[in-house]
Amino acid sequence: MELAYIPSPSRGVINLGPIPLRGYAFCIIIGVFVAVWLGNKRWVARGGRSGTVADIAVWAVPFGLVGGRLYHVITDYQLYFSEGRDWVDALKIWEGGLGIWGAIAFGALGAWIGCRRRGIPLPAYADAVAPGIALAQAIGRWGNWFNQELYGRATDLPWALKITSSADGRVPGTYHPTFLYESLWCIGVAVLVIWADRRFKMGHGRAFALYVAAYCAGRFWVEYMRVDDAHHILGLRLNNWTALIVFLLAVVYIVVSAKKRPGREDVVEPGADASGGEAEGEAEADADADADADVKDDDVKDEAGSATKKT
Repeated sequence: MELAYIPSPSRGVINLGPIPLRGYAFCIIIGVFVAVWLGNKRWVARGGRSGTVADIAVWAVPFGLVGGRLYHVITDYQLYFSEGRDWVDALKIWEGGLGIWGAIAFGALGAWIGCRRRGIPLPAYADAVAPGIALAQAIGRWGNWFNQELYGRATDLPWALKITSSADGRVPGTYHPTFLYESLWCIGVAVLVIWADRRFKMGHGRAFALYVAAYCAGRFWVEYMRVDDAHHILGLRLNNWTALIVFLLAVVYIVVSAKKRPGREDVVEPGADASGGEAEGEAEADADADADADVKDDDVKDEAGSATKKT
């Protein structure tokens, strides 16, 4: 007897007149806004200008979407190019299917272009947006819930996910909600990076590398639980190997970077401190001018008082 389970939505799209509002796309959009908002707060706290994170995100987000889709299509090509499939579906990003590995790689390329145009060091920018990216992933994973996809093995646990769709080979039943596991893990990763960054003053891309390493650790066990079709190498899913390799690279980067470039960047955005200095200088000049005016007023009053006494 099923005592409890997480229900799946009956459909993943709501039609607002002629405009379809897809749950998957909505989660991605909300995630992007949260990432930019938090990244902006962290960037300003590091000495950068407000709005810079959003300006660079204009480059990073489109690149990330393209990269995420390419990774998904390449690694799951049979879904689009095998017999009986329509290759045009590979372009329908709104129906789901983004590989985080491709999204981060291409998103970093887009961010590098944006940073280069602004004269900003990419590692500093990556450190600022790292927790926001983790939160964006946490929100984006709920898009899989709307699409009834990427669930784990069958289970009768109280928090099991109930799948009702039988499309694309799905078998209705209750399964491990791996989308929820990964979402909660990503929230934990964001909290970890924020705490570690404050505690250890991480710079030169190490906060971003910590996010990558922590995410990969969680992705490895979540991926191991999934039952959807995937390519296997030596008994492990392709994404397990990717998570393992990227995890090791991130850890090596943290260790090497900490030895070669300890501490944080002194300046993260050229001109931001200078403009602040000019503003402070102007404020000090105004204060000095007011002080001089007060002194002159006092002198005038003293002279007037002296004249009155003599009279």
